[in-house]
Amino acid sequence: MDNSSRLMFAVVMVMAYMVMGAQTQNSTVAPNVTVAANVTTTGPNITTNLSTTHSPGVNITINGTMAPNTTMSPTAVVPVVNTTVTALTVNISMTECGKTQLCAAQPENCDPAVAGSCFFVSTQQSSGQTFSFQLRGVSSGYIAVGLSTNSTLDGNATIYVCANNNGNVKFFTALLDKGNLTNNTLPVESVKGSVNGQTIQCTFSATVPKATATRSIDTSYYLSIFNGSFINGILGHPNVVLLSSKAVDLSNPKNAVTNSLNIITTTTAAPSTTSSHAFGLQHTLSQALLILLGVLGMMML
Repeated sequence: MDNSSRLMFAVVMVMAYMVMGAQTQNSTVAPNVTVAANVTTTGPNITTNLSTTHSPGVNITINGTMAPNTTMSPTAVVPVVNTTVTALTVNISMTECGKTQLCAAQPENCDPAVAGSCFFVSTQQSSGQTFSFQLRGVSSGYIAVGLSTNSTLDGNATIYVCANNNGNVKFFTALLDKGNLTNNTLPVESVKGSVNGQTIQCTFSATVPKATATRSIDTSYYLSIFNGSFINGILGHPNVVLLSSKAVDLSNPKNAVTNSLNIITTTTAAPSTTSSHAFGLQHTLSQALLILLGVLGMMML
């Protein structure tokens, strides 16, 4: 091959190499690529740009978040148990009865702010099963308020006790089972109390048990008031002073509470009174008949 032929071959090879290089630069290695990462929750879109030697850039979009969606369970509220008693500096009254407080008293409608033998209890709902109580009564030992799902007060009725401990209030929570008080830890707090002679007053906040076992309303109970002895730290047998004639909803201030003990007393008293009058009338007629017979006998002589 002469020199002219060699020169021509070299020119052709250079031109072919230049054409191949231009085609390589105009190609795209990876166009738009989208990678979807499916996770529990949807997060922001993250876009990044990747460059290569022969391509301006590759767009990669990731849809999602790095952490899954976690649902946190609510923390359960644990009822407080604190029976420490602080001084009650005000007298319990009936001013909020029927407005914000459900009230019960023996004698009926007696005013606890007035001196005398008045047993009184009021309830006011704070939230859910939590209520504030006011209790007032006369005893040398203790007074107590009870909540029961039946009128027999059996089956572990819930009892809150304010006792006269040498002029100071000592607070107990107990269960009433077969006529006996058994100390039991129940959720209470904010206990205040005072003793003036034989008059005992106390206020407290309590989370009462639900009453769904026997009733359709969680806060519907037979309401009762007791008193009894308190000697050497021992609670004596409870004497029932008041027992509601039916279950009452503690959250409803409009509910009227009737003492079933008064109903029983009134019912039994009426027949005995009638019997006494009948006996007196019969005795008077017998005496008149005897006198009349005596007079007739003397006239016949």
